[in-house]
Amino acid sequence: MKALMKTTKAAKPHEVEKKWHIVDAEGLVVGRAATIIANVLRGKHKTSFTPHVDCGDNVIVINADKVRFTGNKLQGKVYYRHTGYAGGIKGVTAGKMLEGRFPERVLEKAVERMIPRGPLGRQQMRNLRIFAGTEHPHEAQNPEVLDIAGMNRKNKVGA
Repeated sequence: MKALMKTTKAAKPHEVEKKWHIVDAEGLVVGRAATIIANVLRGKHKTSFTPHVDCGDNVIVINADKVRFTGNKLQGKVYYRHTGYAGGIKGVTAGKMLEGRFPERVLEKAVERMIPRGPLGRQQMRNLRIFAGTEHPHEAQNPEVLDIAGMNRKNKVGA
């Protein structure tokens, strides 16, 4: 009877092979790019995906300051934070965040909220590197290009 049973192989942390991917975010829709990046970070694109093991790849995002929103989200979407004091809730719109000092945080927050919370999610978020410009210090890792714009015509605004 044992020969007829099929078992699922769970990946172990030392068996995981991690690759490096690079994404050019210029003109990409924030939410659509974030879902694909989150799936690559988690490892859901691999056949050896195991939910309790960090089997995802490393992702480098360049031109994060040139991401786009659809509809009225540039003025309507508000990112909230709390100062810790009573009545200390603060909000900033997506448009102001993109024009501000750290425009890459828009994409970072979108991906972060698609990753599970907890120690494993924090480890997977460490595999994400986001840069506002075109320069990045990870050329030595020989990253493969991940063409999100070519996957679906809706992934890029104006295409």
